[in-house]
Amino acid sequence: MRMIQFNVPALAGKEQQYIKQVLKTGKFSGDGLFTKKCEEWLEKKTGAKKVLLTTSGTHALDMAALLARVKGGDEVILPSYTFSSTANAFVLQGAKLVFVDIRPDTMNIDEDLIEKAITKKTKVIVVMHNGGVACEMSKIMHIARKYDLLVVEDAAHAVMATYKNRPLGTIGHIGCFSFHETKNLNSGEGGAIALNDDKLIERAEIVREKGTNRSKFYRGEIAKYSWVDIGSSYLPNEITAAFLWAQLEEAERINSDRLKSWNSYYKKLLPLAERGLIAIPTVPKNCQHNAHMFYLKTKNLTERTMLIEHLKNNSVMAVFHYVPLHSSQAGKKFGRFDGTDMWTTKESDKLLRLPMYYKLKKSDVEKIVREIFNFYNAKSFVIVERNREEM
Repeated sequence: MRMIQFNVPALAGKEQQYIKQVLKTGKFSGDGLFTKKCEEWLEKKTGAKKVLLTTSGTHALDMAALLARVKGGDEVILPSYTFSSTANAFVLQGAKLVFVDIRPDTMNIDEDLIEKAITKKTKVIVVMHNGGVACEMSKIMHIARKYDLLVVEDAAHAVMATYKNRPLGTIGHIGCFSFHETKNLNSGEGGAIALNDDKLIERAEIVREKGTNRSKFYRGEIAKYSWVDIGSSYLPNEITAAFLWAQLEEAERINSDRLKSWNSYYKKLLPLAERGLIAIPTVPKNCQHNAHMFYLKTKNLTERTMLIEHLKNNSVMAVFHYVPLHSSQAGKKFGRFDGTDMWTTKESDKLLRLPMYYKLKKSDVEKIVREIFNFYNAKSFVIVERNREEM
């Protein structure tokens, strides 16, 4: 029986055509026609002052840490429920991580706990928009202005998602996007950094070009370029940009298709949520998500493990998500958890991601939902529940 995969990377249709165009030019390094097309599209779509393509979402975060001028002894506030790249970027610059608990409804950083975590050493607040659902940015930006802190948005999940009609990645000072093959729009590997502060733009170009002012040279603003600052090679090749351009051209169609699958999951699983057997995603009224993921929450870790196994045995690949960073070996070494871990570990143990990708078949969604219902209606599950209640 065919296994329904957790993810199938999107193909928009013209990827090979555009890659062949690049091959014909004989110029394969970055900052060519397709790089500029992608950057202009992202600037127009998001309203960011400047967008630069990067080799990955991780490298966009690395650039953000460099632009924030984070150094040894500085503290960076962030959620523990995120990917290692969110943390690594700042650890590489010597910062101490200060993890803050999440909200159980959105799995995003709890905006009400940030201010208490601020010390004289705090330099940056990093937020991660989980599943393309926005953090409470109004309050977070208010806190940042109050304490003169930089805000970095890890918007790896969040291309084309909004908060109060503002595109995510453009509300803080710096936004970081990912175009990894697991994302809505992909180039295999790839990313972008959005600069929303004029003061950061020129240095961002330098950091991306290995610390040189080569971008100015290419624009004819200087006679020759030289090494002027720290930096690295964060510029993607033109083949990657050509692949991405094919995706961006069809971005609305891809997102619309994913939203259709997301809404189908939500509607079909709502009866189980209303019975209190599972929890399904919460999207606050002021947020427009992009259907990056659909997850459900079980009662506990044991139940989640059983459900994953049941789905696998019935040809459905479902997975858990992040293991909280503060509980990891590196997290303990490079950071500390501020306050009480009320929700981060507890909620992450329950969360299970369902297959979600462009062109996910309606019949596959129906099968996945049917198997979830079968699991919760099975006699074996009822017996397990009864035993738990008696313990």
